Amino acid sequence: MKLLPEQPILATADGAVAQSQRNGRSARKWGRWYAIGALLSCIVIAGLSWPWLSAPQVHVSKVIRAAVVQTVVASGRIETPRRIDIGSQVSGAVAAMPVEEGQAVKKGSALIILEQGEAAAALDQARATVAQAEIKMRQISELNHPLAVEAMRQAEANGANARRQFERNLALFGRGFVGQVALDDARRNLDLADSQLASAQAQERSLTGPGSEVQMARASLEQARAALRLAQVRLAYTTIQAPVDGVLIARAVERGDVVQPGKALLVLSPDGPTQAVVQIDEKNMALLRLGQPATVSADAYPADRFDAVISYINSAVDPQRGAVEVKLNVTHPPAYLRQDMTVSVEIAVARKNRALVVPTVAVHDSAGPAAWVWKVNERRVARQPVVPGISGELQKEVLAGLHEGETVVSEAGTGLAERQRIRPLDLAAQAGRAGPPAVPSMGGR
Repeated sequence: MKLLPEQPILATADGAVAQSQRNGRSARKWGRWYAIGALLSCIVIAGLSWPWLSAPQVHVSKVIRAAVVQTVVASGRIETPRRIDIGSQVSGAVAAMPVEEGQAVKKGSALIILEQGEAAAALDQARATVAQAEIKMRQISELNHPLAVEAMRQAEANGANARRQFERNLALFGRGFVGQVALDDARRNLDLADSQLASAQAQERSLTGPGSEVQMARASLEQARAALRLAQVRLAYTTIQAPVDGVLIARAVERGDVVQPGKALLVLSPDGPTQAVVQIDEKNMALLRLGQPATVSADAYPADRFDAVISYINSAVDPQRGAVEVKLNVTHPPAYLRQDMTVSVEIAVARKNRALVVPTVAVHDSAGPAAWVWKVNERRVARQPVVPGISGELQKEVLAGLHEGETVVSEAGTGLAERQRIRPLDLAAQAGRAGPPAVPSMGGR
């Protein structure tokens, strides 16, 4: 065997193994030191960053200029300025009901028809009485007066003849040709003729224009005509008509019912200005003015909005509700609008086109004398007094205390403290990425 040549090879291998072991120990040693160094670096960095990492995340907003509209919102009902209760003026049974509740009617339209038999008979009787009185007037002018004139003429002739006879007898009596008896008969005939003439003249006068017979006949005719008009009115009362154009909104009668005067049978809502009537909290009374615009929506059609204008503000406050009644004229009422519909009214009480505004929730104690906001400066907050102005749906005007471009905390209930560090979350940037934030509305309500 030749062993000597292999010995250097074994020696070389042993040396390589030893060197490898030394290199491994050195690498492990440096690895431990590197890990320790990295850990210490993380600890140092974490310690330096801890104040920032522990600060709360808070939504913030810039103070900007924008249009702001302050509104007052209330619920109410639709009504017309007046309603008409319709009843019957005579007693009777209902024969027909030509209209239904909710139907639009025109002035003069029949609403209720009562039984008309008795009223129609009374009308016929009154017409006959008028005809009789008219015939009496014609009889006076065509018959009685001419007869009275003829009788008066005959009486005048008889009187003249009796007077001539008396005068002859008186002359003959003076000569002794006739006795006292003949003279007395002639005098009696003259007196009788004079009496008959006076009676005929009185009869003729009574049958002329101002005479009593004519006046009595004329009064009878007028009385008959008045009775006719009364019968016509009573017959007309059996048909109850709409006094004005409108909508029948209620009825309390059916066919066959016996109605009595003085009882409301129907309720008519006349055509005219449609109004929304609302009760506004008295604390907002100072904000209201006649002519202020508003938008209205019916609860049954919430997506449809229409315009209205304040036309009436009650000067008295309801002590039970602490509210004031306000009426608004609806300029163009939609066709679906009905009497007594529930509506929501939003009245624009103030508007500014370029107001300095912040989110409504950013202003604390806005109703008190010392309103304030959390103003952000170098990621720290400070309590900043402000003077609030009008309030919109999401934004509130700031009259003093802030300048355009400054930053404020735009959320409530954060529990922040003076000079506390925060991590700002810009609402505008978030809105650009994920849509508008859910900020509760508090403006002007």
